[in-house]
Amino acid sequence: MRANGDYLFTSESVGDGHPDKVADRISDAVVDAFLAADPVARVACETLVTTNRIILAGETRGPASITPDYLMHLAREAVRDIGYDQAGFSWRDAQIECHLHAQSADIAQGVDANGNKDEGAGDQGIMFGFACNETGALMPAPLYYAHKILRTISEKRRIASPDVAGLLPDAKSQVTLRYHQGKPVGATSVVVSVQHEDELSVDEVRDLVRPIVADALPAGWMPPEQEFYVNPTGKFVIGGPDGDCGLTGRKIIVDTYGGAAPHGGGAFSGKDPTKVDRSAAYACRYLAKNIVAAGLADRCTIQISYAIGISHPLSVYVNLHDTGHDIDEAKLERTLRDLMNLSPRGIREHLRLNRPIYVPTAAYGHFGRMPDHDRDTFPWERLDLVEALKSTFGR
Repeated sequence: MRANGDYLFTSESVGDGHPDKVADRISDAVVDAFLAADPVARVACETLVTTNRIILAGETRGPASITPDYLMHLAREAVRDIGYDQAGFSWRDAQIECHLHAQSADIAQGVDANGNKDEGAGDQGIMFGFACNETGALMPAPLYYAHKILRTISEKRRIASPDVAGLLPDAKSQVTLRYHQGKPVGATSVVVSVQHEDELSVDEVRDLVRPIVADALPAGWMPPEQEFYVNPTGKFVIGGPDGDCGLTGRKIIVDTYGGAAPHGGGAFSGKDPTKVDRSAAYACRYLAKNIVAAGLADRCTIQISYAIGISHPLSVYVNLHDTGHDIDEAKLERTLRDLMNLSPRGIREHLRLNRPIYVPTAAYGHFGRMPDHDRDTFPWERLDLVEALKSTFGR
């Protein structure tokens, strides 16, 4: 996204009942189960969901108490919590297979600490973080509102609110905002596709969704009626994994910044925090958010790169998109290394990532979320580096 100028920008979100998000939820339930039993367990779990079938595969290293039967039970409970009890996909009778096996010894020897060798990265790769001052959550506005629409529908559905009577778990949204001089000023179009019971007409679904969208957007931002699309193909009764196969890690843009920032390509769900695809992406967001919150810039992108088995990052890059307020980006890069140990171990310890905190990340984005202080979820959203950054740069 440009830091200034006039343009349109679009982001999408998907609900917790979207097939790919069902898969993400199950994979993160597996991660949480292992970390609850052993904080240094290793997990790389992929899930496939389709018509009344769930398949788990991947590699783990952890206590024997986490059995395949227990993991299949967790998968069934995840589907139940999301709300699927349909003929083509039900928590009651979906067939579940578990093909998780032991982690490769070749990978383990590169990642594990040994003697004078610190713990290495679980894979090579590049990770990005981003923050901007378009919303109070310091997230890009199109994605923020796309998430908000679907999260509201889900919350209302879970409490059986009459406001969403007849709406079912599978849903997608898309929000296009108009930017003037680099700032969002209104929506030009909104698309919401939501699964529903057969008895509801398209017009009835539209009437249920319209007030939710209007409440989610700032006052005066609702698009013209002809640019408000609800189930534009017509009926949406067959949905979820019965209508479309779902896989872990296929919604990485929804999970991050809605296309407003680069993405390194790695998915998050199903991975324990030794995998820098996950932990370093969280660290990048944490640093970028603190930079913007400290008033050093209006927009910030951070990239960090790693090599498998190597403990230190190969590079740290900061781009303030010409919005930095007299900030030397090279100095900022050095400062970030001083403020946070960016080794895989350092990131995990700083953000306390070796805990069962990942199921809540599986839908509505990993970033821009309000931390649950009781469980200390979303610790990468904390702003505890703001004062140190202000002091360093004389703010």
